[in-house]
Amino acid sequence: MPRHPRFVLVGHPQHVIIRGNNREPIFYTDEDYRFYLEKLQAACEKHTCDVHAYVLMTNHVHLLITPHEKDGISKTMQMIGRYYVQYFNHTYQRTGTLWEGRYKATLIDSEQYALTCYRYIEMNPVRAEMVNHPAEYPWSSYRMNASGKHDNMVTPHPLYQALAETPEKRREMYRSFFDQQLDETSLKEIREATNKAWVLGSAYFKEKIEVRINRQMTPKQKGGDRKSEEYRQKINRV
Repeated sequence: MPRHPRFVLVGHPQHVIIRGNNREPIFYTDEDYRFYLEKLQAACEKHTCDVHAYVLMTNHVHLLITPHEKDGISKTMQMIGRYYVQYFNHTYQRTGTLWEGRYKATLIDSEQYALTCYRYIEMNPVRAEMVNHPAEYPWSSYRMNASGKHDNMVTPHPLYQALAETPEKRREMYRSFFDQQLDETSLKEIREATNKAWVLGSAYFKEKIEVRINRQMTPKQKGGDRKSEEYRQKINRV
């Protein structure tokens, strides 16, 4: 079955996941994590992408990333992929592929889901029972977003900036989001949208994207297509 081309809206964030082949580790030492972040930053600068949130897990990476050119994300992921495979294979005296195929990505309705995606990404180590709190995990954006620890990798999203007028109040507000885990419905929705390249957002946002690219971006509704042509035309005018 042919693969759908990824859909990109310049200036709109995407949730990106890249996994190790067969779910095998892609990071072993602190130097591995540091090298990946260094090259990721270089790739983002070259291809004009902003990373708002990230986590480097043992065998996969999550990013909340906004491109400022059409091919920004794909070129960024290609560049970091090549750099890191060369480094990893040389360091561990191995050959062959490191990644589990192409990276997975979903377009995010920023107004509805950007901050939820921040939480989803930075809570990964807690859900994996690696730490009790995201502040304990060193390879994520949480310490920057929640405590202001300097991190060259992170560019705050406008919705994060809008949380409060001062950095102190902004970080306090952000920390309060982590008092509870995301509910199972939200977790399932984010995972399915990313793994299947659907849009993550409001019904209106999803309809708008489907019409623009003439491709289904959400699971089919049971009982047939209930979308009216009148509504499609309305969306198409936006």
